[in-house]
Amino acid sequence: MGKQIWKPGNMLYPLPAVMVSTGDAQGSTNILTVAWTGTICTNPAMVYISVRPERYSYAMLRESGEFVINLTTEKLAWAADYCGVRSGRDEDKWEKTGLHKEKAAELRYAPLIAESPVNIECRVTEVRELGSHHMFIAEVKAVHADEGCLNKTGRLELNRAGLIAYSHGEYLAAGRTLGTFGFSVKKKKTAAKKKAPGQKRRVRQKKSDTTKAT
Repeated sequence: MGKQIWKPGNMLYPLPAVMVSTGDAQGSTNILTVAWTGTICTNPAMVYISVRPERYSYAMLRESGEFVINLTTEKLAWAADYCGVRSGRDEDKWEKTGLHKEKAAELRYAPLIAESPVNIECRVTEVRELGSHHMFIAEVKAVHADEGCLNKTGRLELNRAGLIAYSHGEYLAAGRTLGTFGFSVKKKKTAAKKKAPGQKRRVRQKKSDTTKAT
């Protein structure tokens, strides 16, 4: 079968589904769910989110110049969906979802979502007005991770977190492992080392450590 040509405006799938927390100098905070997000640089560690200007959180992002990317899991799927279809103009999403704020280490206004296994504190360095969405390019200032997401050497392993993705209107759990980086050229070796069970404790990595974390 031949491939079909899509119009440029069609969204590509699958995508991550993350909750972004924002805040402003007046003390207001909000949560929005975004799919346009990702890492764009390793050193310095930098990420982006793209947001429609009409969204309630857009003004907070512009004013404060900061946000937190909170990774979502199967347990947070309902909250992630809710924060994507409801507006902070009409209700308090913290109260409706039962999520809790946690003070950031390096940011002034945007809080962490305590229930998220990984929180990425970001400070905006540039905004690009691309069209339907404006891209907020940001430098990672700190990364917080539950100890259950770390291996015995302290390295972050997100595959342990049970992250979800969004594709064609559906939230999907991470699938089975198909291979590891470079497996196509590696020679067969002995069985992989066993992973040490992690305990639930918050571990924070500062900017100098984020290269490995992100």
